[in-house]
Amino acid sequence: MTRAAIALALVIGPWSLVPGPWSFQDPGRGTRDPGLTAALDEIFASPVLARALIGVRIESLRDGLLYEKNGGKLVVPASNMKLLTLAVAATRLGWDYRFETRLEIAGPIETGTLRGDLIVTGTGDPSIMASAPGPAALFDEWADALWKAGIRRVTGRLIGDDNAFDDDGLGAGWAWDYVAAAYAAPTGALNYNENIVAVRVTPGAVEGTPAKIELTPPGHLLEIDNEVRTGATGSATSLSLSRLPGSHALTVRGNVAVGGTTATRTTAVDNPTGFFVEGFRLALASRGIAVQGGAWDIDDVPDAPAPARRRVLARRESLPLSSLGGYFLKESQNFYGETFLKAIGRGAGREGSADAGRRAVRDTLGAMGIAADSFVMYDGSGLSRYDYVTADAIVTLLKHVWEDEMLRGPFLAALPVGGHDGTLDTRMKGTALAGRVQAKTGTIANMRALSGFLTTESGEKIVFSIIANHFTAPNNEIDAIAERALLRLVKR
Repeated sequence: MTRAAIALALVIGPWSLVPGPWSFQDPGRGTRDPGLTAALDEIFASPVLARALIGVRIESLRDGLLYEKNGGKLVVPASNMKLLTLAVAATRLGWDYRFETRLEIAGPIETGTLRGDLIVTGTGDPSIMASAPGPAALFDEWADALWKAGIRRVTGRLIGDDNAFDDDGLGAGWAWDYVAAAYAAPTGALNYNENIVAVRVTPGAVEGTPAKIELTPPGHLLEIDNEVRTGATGSATSLSLSRLPGSHALTVRGNVAVGGTTATRTTAVDNPTGFFVEGFRLALASRGIAVQGGAWDIDDVPDAPAPARRRVLARRESLPLSSLGGYFLKESQNFYGETFLKAIGRGAGREGSADAGRRAVRDTLGAMGIAADSFVMYDGSGLSRYDYVTADAIVTLLKHVWEDEMLRGPFLAALPVGGHDGTLDTRMKGTALAGRVQAKTGTIANMRALSGFLTTESGEKIVFSIIANHFTAPNNEIDAIAERALLRLVKR
């Protein structure tokens, strides 16, 4: 099953909460249960959090505020920022929004030859994937379209038009030392295989010899500096990948044991557009269609054909935002968040940039009653250390989502379900929370978050946000504290 199909299956699954007849209370009101308050105070006073900052807000959709601790403090949300991004994307673009990618030609077709350029124009589709072990199915479909059009050779260039988005692929506040990591893949208007490649490292036949390194899918343009050696039989596999921003040079260091199995890691490419068009060019060559002028990013082509001179040969539409959103939240895919943020900016009639997206987010959240000083947004995924938000703001957002009939269904279906799927698939299993929690996780170093909805054993709907910053304890100990709080609530 493809990732797109998985995303669709997740969205249409049986896990969305059914809205009940409750109406919201004033956020500052509610019948405070002294026993519940004391129990939660004790949980959040754990020694594990002694040096940490924790922001908590818990409300009942029936009874109003149940508990609050530092709810108005700005904290780093990590991937809880994705909640804001998806809610605004759905509001501004609509759940039916689809990304379009076009195959265009500029020039006449004469006796099997396109005398001109072949252009691929993108609007940010994040879901065009390679088909292991070969190229994208889309590349084969478009090769067929060229054959049907009578094109066997292109005298010009294959140009990737990525002008729908700006060229700032990395988010503000991302660290230089993880730009090679798959979770920090850059974003552009043309994206392929989530802009990552698999790095397969196979030991040599003799101890001390270099390992063999292979990258797939083809077209990545990365230059490998192989510093991996074959270690003794039974020695531990240890691999690290590094690449400087703006560089194609990928250094792979480490050890793999002689006689051992192939080890696989993933890494981000430097130029998404270059990756797309070079991969497509190679796929065309394998189908007998030669592009004489090579593959190019439009930024490097001063005389690229204007849109008015192009003719559309084929189109590709993504699944709707409702389906893409399921994969985005359940798998916590950073790359999708940056794509959505730029699409929000472009959809607002501005440029396809993170800055334009942020301005549209501020406007939209303000209309939802979320104060401008209750969040600081620099990227769409929450990978940035510049991001801040309050637990109060997240609960306000989630309450708005619940109340808005247009937003509610697809949004709730996109949230991970405790003990069942996504980033919560291994958490809460065998407890009273399994199947009762729909929530977004968040993790970066020394930061952990969980925000979403809880259905109590009596059927009451609880909305909550629990975010811990500045701790040094293992993540599972922080998770245990959040889950103890939810276990106390589920019995309410």
